Amino acid sequence: MGRLEGKTALITAAAQGIGRASVERLAQEGARVIATDINTAALAELEGIVNVTTRKLDVLSAQDVAAAASEIGRIDILFNCAGVVHGGTILECPDADIEFAYDLNVKAMIRTIKAFLPAMLEHGDGTIINMSSVASSVKGVPNRFIYGTTKAAVIGMTKAIAADYVAQGIRCNAICPGTVDSPSLQERLRAQGDYEQARAAFVARQPIGRIGTPEEIAELVLYLATATYTTGQALNIDGGWTI
Repeated sequence: MGRLEGKTALITAAAQGIGRASVERLAQEGARVIATDINTAALAELEGIVNVTTRKLDVLSAQDVAAAASEIGRIDILFNCAGVVHGGTILECPDADIEFAYDLNVKAMIRTIKAFLPAMLEHGDGTIINMSSVASSVKGVPNRFIYGTTKAAVIGMTKAIAADYVAQGIRCNAICPGTVDSPSLQERLRAQGDYEQARAAFVARQPIGRIGTPEEIAELVLYLATATYTTGQALNIDGGWTI
């Protein structure tokens, strides 16, 4: 028997990186996992994994999220993994980038939580896991103004939800990774022009001497999915970056 037998989890941005690793890990522990993304081609690669079903879901659409919640019904675990990283300082951030980052990094989580929380409350149990970052209220990181600002908002939102619903069986926590190897990171490294130099710079800022893996973050997702005495926390998993 896995630790999540009989539980249903929904994961956003599930087609690759941390989302995909989390789909696989929770499914291994017996959860029925609904893997969602807008990248249907990558999402299709998860089809056939035991306990996993896939669904296209645009978390930028309130209508799409509401429809999904209505069709799926109650879930036990909601992992809000979708997000975007913008570079630049406050003077280098167009309004359009700021608005998009808030929409995807913050408001998308609000949409999914508002859609799935009522059924959790009716059942008297549920856990919400939000993807934040150490680049947030935890740590100031150069050239990450929009990203750090929105990820700080995620921590504030997480604590507010935890405080509001702790007595009603709901647990809400945030994960704050350092640098993790993912398709998103690979794109940013290639965009620097000198891939090897850019990667070396990312590795150099990790005291542990390497970049994290999606599978390592997925282990923390699993912990929070089963941690019945943990709520309102922002857990750093960053190779010692914030020591």
